[in-house]
Amino acid sequence: MSQVISRDGTSIEFDRTGDGPPIILVVGAFNDRSTGAPIAKLLESDFTVINYDRRGRGTSGDTLPYAIEREIEDLNALIDEVGGSAFVFGYSSGAVLALKAAAKGLAISKFVLFEAPVEGQDGSLVNQLTELISAGRRGDAVEFFQSKVVGIPEQIVAQLRNAPFRPYLEALAHTTVYDTKIVCEPPQREELVGISAPVLVVAGEESSDKFRQANELLATVLPKGQYICLEGQNHNIVAPVLAPVVKKFLLS
Repeated sequence: MSQVISRDGTSIEFDRTGDGPPIILVVGAFNDRSTGAPIAKLLESDFTVINYDRRGRGTSGDTLPYAIEREIEDLNALIDEVGGSAFVFGYSSGAVLALKAAAKGLAISKFVLFEAPVEGQDGSLVNQLTELISAGRRGDAVEFFQSKVVGIPEQIVAQLRNAPFRPYLEALAHTTVYDTKIVCEPPQREELVGISAPVLVVAGEESSDKFRQANELLATVLPKGQYICLEGQNHNIVAPVLAPVVKKFLLS
């Protein structure tokens, strides 16, 4: 395990594996670097893979108050660590974060976005989640995020209360505020058209029509955007399916 110190003094912990051009994995809500580990393993034969804990997760720090700009600075610190330029793989809200970072001018040479929630959300969700976390109602915050932000049906949310991974979700509940802020503030068209790096936008066939259409539209707005829909895939990372797609695009 290694670390960089972000601009505000926060320690960002990461694993570095493999050899080749650097790629940084930016994961989404309820994720730490364990989420990125399977695809990191399949990429490390061709890349130097940086798989990190976003702030507030795993062993990384969490200096308050939170701001999206601080997460962009975290990513920039990692890019500096690997030589000043890198590929990026962004997943879910991490894909939106990667887009926002590119729009701010970070040295991302090429990137792949998987299942980016770019449709936008009601900004009041951030305040409601913040209130739940401030009141110590971490379990309620988990369920609020699942139902109101992700859109999981209430009956399934109820079934998930006794899932073996529920304690893990509650431990990360405070970061739902961070991810909700990110998806409530996706880059605007004028920011997207300023992104010069080649971008592959990937959606799963089993995601909703609205979600897939938003991703396809995103690819058309990006100056060097491409779009593919992966047959039989949903919002989950299936590393053996996704890794070859990432490799082909980044190494072409």
